[in-house]
Amino acid sequence: MEMKNLLMGSRPVMAMLLLQGLGTALQLLTKVALNKGTFVYAFVVYRHAIATLCVAPFAFFFERNKEKKLSFEVWFWLSMNAITGVTMAMGLFYYGLRDTTATFATNMINLVPVITFAFSTVLGIEKLLLQTRAGKIKTAGTIICLVGALIAILYKGESFHIGHEHMFENSIIKKKTHWARGTIMLLSCCLSFAIWYLVQVELLKVFPLKYWGTMLTFIIAAAQSTAMGLCLNRSKAAWKLEWNLSLATIIFSGAMVTPATFLLVSWTIKKRGPTFPSLFNPLGLIAVAVLEALIFGEEISLGSLLGMLIIIVGLYSFLWGRKQEPVVLRRPSGAARAEVARIPESGGL
Repeated sequence: MEMKNLLMGSRPVMAMLLLQGLGTALQLLTKVALNKGTFVYAFVVYRHAIATLCVAPFAFFFERNKEKKLSFEVWFWLSMNAITGVTMAMGLFYYGLRDTTATFATNMINLVPVITFAFSTVLGIEKLLLQTRAGKIKTAGTIICLVGALIAILYKGESFHIGHEHMFENSIIKKKTHWARGTIMLLSCCLSFAIWYLVQVELLKVFPLKYWGTMLTFIIAAAQSTAMGLCLNRSKAAWKLEWNLSLATIIFSGAMVTPATFLLVSWTIKKRGPTFPSLFNPLGLIAVAVLEALIFGEEISLGSLLGMLIIIVGLYSFLWGRKQEPVVLRRPSGAARAEVARIPESGGL
């Protein structure tokens, strides 16, 4: 009986470890695919077309009898949800990933919660609550994360490889990087994701059906990304699908990672609360850093390592303060609904 209870209690942990494993594999596969010339918006379109087909059965089965009022206001917020959470955020992330490294890109994505908090504070949606212990720790965590990001961006220091440098001869090492451009892309991605979290508050007020909302968001995002992609590259070669690593990565991300992110995170939030899934993000960051160095021979700089560790400390401080916050502050009903219902797409980037 005790063993059964232990196994039942550990299911959320196992679910999040599985999700981080899938996310780590996707990050590395995507990096290889992009370095081999896969067009970013073709990747986004095909990924979310497949994801739509995977989420659709859940929408039609679990929410088939629920009322669906698709007014102009609903379509507007669905479109905003798609452009901020997929079309812009994921497009910018993939361009940033292509121009930097998987480790650096994952490092930057961990800043999304604190950037969202900072953005919400500036707009007056949230308060600092510096008179409370939770507010002080949350604010300190935000500052620590930003310091870690600045160190990772501005300071390189000594570099080293795990293993022998000459063991690694592959396309990722040979690919020319554009750190300045990639960093701007990734920071813009974080800002887009931060806006996306705020958009979901409004979307859930007018359309609370999470499966239908996700499916329609993916459809709209695929259409938006197609239009965006055609503006950037109309060549048939950029949109052509072939039996190669790029196609395998698209299928893996659309058919497995995106649905798994949605289902596992939503289930875990119900079991352990909205903060619990974010606690495992640093594990994915560490796994990406180690495997990218071991498999692809990517060098690790002292600045990126130091920045990563500082961001992890800041993130856990921020999340702890966030977790204590409901005891101190009663959130507005719309924000509370969004906190519980929203499913971070970034978990499956």
